[in-house]
Amino acid sequence: MTLAINNYLNKFKKGCKAALVSISLLAVANNAWALEENQPAPDFTLKTVAGNNVKLSEQKGQIILLNFWASWCGPCRKEMPALEDLHQQFSDLGVAVWGVNVEQDPEPGKGFLKEIEVSFPIMFDSENTVTAAYEVAAMPTTILIDRDGKVRAEFKGYKAGYEKKYAKAIKQLIRE
Repeated sequence: MTLAINNYLNKFKKGCKAALVSISLLAVANNAWALEENQPAPDFTLKTVAGNNVKLSEQKGQIILLNFWASWCGPCRKEMPALEDLHQQFSDLGVAVWGVNVEQDPEPGKGFLKEIEVSFPIMFDSENTVTAAYEVAAMPTTILIDRDGKVRAEFKGYKAGYEKKYAKAIKQLIRE
């Protein structure tokens, strides 16, 4: 019995070591492609709730406020009306607000949108490929992309008043 337990523990330790090495290599690889200001934003194509495909690289010439959110996120619920206000305020000036839901099941996100209606495009990243490309680690996360498709700012989390930071950054890009 003791021999079987020892064999099991040895296999478990080897498995843990292999997992830690894999995680370490993944962390190093992720840092090699870290999201950085003034670098090209990772390109992606996602389908909107309305059924249209949108591709980031086809939006050059527009400023994109890209917001990653989830239905279970309290700050996301508070931020969404502020994002709608920014959309209304800046859409005629070449600024697009895009929402990306990060949940693997889109149904809670669709329910959220019935409660809090928005007129800007909402997409579902149910496989989290875009979420991973943008290294989203906090909910919500908002990325500001300039007319040349470069990341210009990243905002993690949300507190009342953050929309003023977004507006200030958007106005700066409009003037450029």
